[in-house]
Amino acid sequence: MAFNHLPAGVHDALGALSVTPVTHSVPMAKNHRPGQPAADTASRPSPGAILDRLASGPSRASRITHTEHLPPRPGRHAVWPDRIRSEVLAAVQSAGIEHPWAHQALAAEHAMDGESVVVSTGTASGKSLAYLVPVLSRLLDGSEAPNGRGATALYLAPTKALAADQCRSVKELSQPLGTAIRPAVYDGDTPVEEREWVRQYANYVLTNPDMLHRGILPSHPRWSSFLKSLKYVVIDECHTYRGVFGSHVAQVLRRLRRLCARYGSEPVFLLASATAADPAVAAERLTGLPVVEIADDASPRGELVFALWEPPLTELHGEKGAPVRRTATAETADLLTDLTLQGVHSVAFVRSRRGAELISVIAQERLAEIDRSLARRVAAYRGGYLPEERRALERALHSGELLGLAATTALELGIDVSGLDAVVIAGYPGTRASLWQQAGRAGRSGQGALAVLVARDDPLDTYLVHHPEALFDQPVESTVLDPDNPYVLAPHLCAAAAELPLTDADLPLFGPTTAELLPQLEDAKLLRRRTKAWHWTRRERAADLTDIRGDGGSPVQIVEAGTGRLLGTVDAGSAHTTVHDGAVHLHQGRTYLVKHLDLEDSVALVEEANPTYSTTARDTTAISVLERDIEVPWGDGRLCYGSVEVTNQVVSFLRRRLITGEVLGETKLDLPPRTLRTRAVWWTVTEDQLDAARVNPEILGGALHAAEHASIGMLPLFATCDRWDIGGVSIPLHPDTLLPTVFVYDGHPGGAGFAERAFHTAREWLTATLEAIASCECEAGCPSCIQSPKCGNGNDPLHKRGAVRLLKVLLRDAPTAETPTPAPASASLEAASEGRPTPQDQEPDQDAG
Repeated sequence: MAFNHLPAGVHDALGALSVTPVTHSVPMAKNHRPGQPAADTASRPSPGAILDRLASGPSRASRITHTEHLPPRPGRHAVWPDRIRSEVLAAVQSAGIEHPWAHQALAAEHAMDGESVVVSTGTASGKSLAYLVPVLSRLLDGSEAPNGRGATALYLAPTKALAADQCRSVKELSQPLGTAIRPAVYDGDTPVEEREWVRQYANYVLTNPDMLHRGILPSHPRWSSFLKSLKYVVIDECHTYRGVFGSHVAQVLRRLRRLCARYGSEPVFLLASATAADPAVAAERLTGLPVVEIADDASPRGELVFALWEPPLTELHGEKGAPVRRTATAETADLLTDLTLQGVHSVAFVRSRRGAELISVIAQERLAEIDRSLARRVAAYRGGYLPEERRALERALHSGELLGLAATTALELGIDVSGLDAVVIAGYPGTRASLWQQAGRAGRSGQGALAVLVARDDPLDTYLVHHPEALFDQPVESTVLDPDNPYVLAPHLCAAAAELPLTDADLPLFGPTTAELLPQLEDAKLLRRRTKAWHWTRRERAADLTDIRGDGGSPVQIVEAGTGRLLGTVDAGSAHTTVHDGAVHLHQGRTYLVKHLDLEDSVALVEEANPTYSTTARDTTAISVLERDIEVPWGDGRLCYGSVEVTNQVVSFLRRRLITGEVLGETKLDLPPRTLRTRAVWWTVTEDQLDAARVNPEILGGALHAAEHASIGMLPLFATCDRWDIGGVSIPLHPDTLLPTVFVYDGHPGGAGFAERAFHTAREWLTATLEAIASCECEAGCPSCIQSPKCGNGNDPLHKRGAVRLLKVLLRDAPTAETPTPAPASASLEAASEGRPTPQDQEPDQDAG
C-alpha cells in the first residue's frame, strides 16, 4: 500500500535507536495472571528510559508538554477466608499466586457471607481473582449435588472479547479442579449446536447484557435448571454501564432477579469496576440491591510515567488558510513504530475503527522498510471483525507474537492483557475514567509503565496537554444511570410481562414509577390486566421493543464486490459516515474503496484499492419544533418543553492526504436524512435582552453556542444522565421560534426524561451553568467551562463573556415559582409499540451482542 510519506531522511521513526536494556529496580509483585509467566522485570527498560528514546528524534523533545510521575506503591497481603475450598486455594497457588491482596480477601469474605459487593480498584489490581475464588469454591460445592450442578454462576461482560478472555482465564485457573468447573461462553458467536449443552451442563456461563436481554430471559423455561441453582452473578467492568445503556442494563438485571425468585434462587451480585466516584451508589442503582464497597486498592503498582504529547505544526495550510498540526494518527503511528523497534510491548488506543486500521498500516509499512519480519508483529484490533479474526488476534497478543497493537475501546473493555510496557492514547477519550482505564493497560504485571496522551488538533486536547492539572488533579467522574426513568422502564415492563405475568408484588422491584406506567401501557394496548396480573398481548417478542445499546437497525455488511467475501460489519448508526459511496475502508491492513452503499439491503460493496488519502464525512443537523407542551415566560424570553424532530444528514466527504491531513477536495453525497423524534427543553431571548446583555450579532452565535455546551455539561448534576445521552443545538434565528434559541434534547426516540428534568430544574440548572462559566479562570473558554468533547462544529464559534452576560440577563427575569409539570408524553410508548430502533449516541466500538 502506497502512502505519500514524509521523506525517509526526516522521519523520526527511522533514526538509529539504542536497544541496550535498562535495569528496572521497582519492587515487583509475586502475584500475576493465572497461566501467564511472571514478568521478566530485569530485562525491561524503565518507563523513563523508553520515553527518553522516544524523545530523542529531531524536534521530539519539544513535543512533550508535561510529564507526570506516579511513584511505585507496595502491595498489602492478607489471607483467604477459611470457608474457601482447599482445592480452590491449591489451584490458585499452582497458578503462582501465593497470597491474596487485602482487597481480594475482603471481597471474597463478603461474597461468602452472601453480601453483594463492588470492587472498585485500579487496572491490574486482581479484581478477577477477587470474585473467581468464592465463585469457584461455591461451584465446587455444587458439583457434589446428585445432578452435578447444585450451584451455577453467571458472568456478564460488556463485550464478547472480555467474556472470551475471562473464559480462558477460568479454564486455566480451574484446570486442577477437573470437570467440576464447566465454563462456557454463550453469546451471538456461540454455534447453535453448542447452545443446548451450555444450557444443560455448563455451571459458569459467560455472556453479555444483550444476550441476557434478548436470548436468555425470554427463553427462561429452557434455562430453568441453571436459574434454579444460580448463586452468583458477576458483573465485570460495571463502570461502563452508564447513561441510558446503564439504565437499560439495570432493568435487565431486575428481570433476571425476578425470574430467579420464580425458580427459588436469590443470587449474590459481585461487581468489578475501574476506579470511580461513589462506586457503591452506582452498583446499587444497577442491581437494585444493597452493595458493599471495596475501594482500598492493596495491590502493588509499578512506577507510571505519563507524558502529554503535542504533535508539531506543519508548513501546510487547511481550510481558510488555517495552519495544520500533524495528525494524532500519524504521530501515534510513529510512536508505535519506535516502540516496536525497541522491543517494547505496546498498545495504541484510538477512538475510531478507521484510525486503528490506519495506525496499524502505517506502522507496518515503516517497520517493513527496516525488517520485514517486524511488520508482522503489529496489528489492529477493533469491533466489527469476524469472530474468527478476533480470536486469532487475541491468541497472538496473549502469546507475545504481537509486539504492537492499534486498538479501539473494543480492547479497552475486552482483553486482560499482561506484560505491556507502554500505552499510547491517540486523542483524549472523553472522560478521565476512560483515560486512566486505557493508561492502566500498561504495567499489568506490576512492572513500571509508560503512558503517552497524543493530542488531536482541537481545542479540548490542546487545552489538556497545556493544563495537566485538569487531568491529574481532578477526580474521575461518577457512573451515572437512572433505572427508574419511565422512558427506559416501559419496554422492560412489557418484556417482564411476556416472561411472567406482572403482579402487584413485582412493582417494588421495578421502581416507584412502575405503578404510573402500567395504566399507560394498557392504554397503548401493550399490556392487558386479567384478574390480578398484567399480560403481554402481542404476537411479536416483547424483548425486541428496545435496543439496550441504542445502536439501532441491522448492522451493515461490508462485502468485497469481486468475490462476495464478507469482510465485516458496521453498525447502522455509523454506516452513513463510514461506508458511504467513495469512503476509504481499512480492514486488517488492506485498503478498500466503497463502490456502493445499499441502505435497503444493508450492504456496502467494496473493492481493494491504494488511495493516497483518507475520507472524512461531513453532516448537517437541524431541529424543528413539533409541539410545545408547556411554555413559561422568563421576562421577554420563554422557557419551553415539548416534542422536536432532529434531522441529521451526511452531505459530503473530505479527502485528506495521508499522514499530513492536508485537504485534497470535497465530494458531495446524496444520502437520505435521518430523523429523530424526541423531547427537548429550549429557551429563547429577545432583541431587548440581547441589548441588555451587550451581545451584538457578531458574537451572538458564539455566546449561544457556549451557553449550550456549558448547560449540557452541567445537566448531569440535575438529571441522572450521561453527557453522551443528550444533544444540543443553538441557532441565532430559529424558524419556529423566530428568536435566538438554545435547544437541549434527549438523544433517544420518544425521549428519555432528561430534557423534562432540565425543564423542571431550569432555574437551578442554568444558574449552575452561569456559575461554572463565570468562575472558570480561563480567558476565552476551555473544557472546564464551554468546550465540549463531542462538538460537531469543532468548538467554533464560542464566546465566553457573551455567554456569561446572556445567562445573567436570562436568569434575572426567571420566575421564582416552581416550574409547572408538563403532561406525560406518550411519545416513548408510541415508539415502543412501533418497535422503533434507538439511534447510536454511545461512544464507538461497543463490541457485543
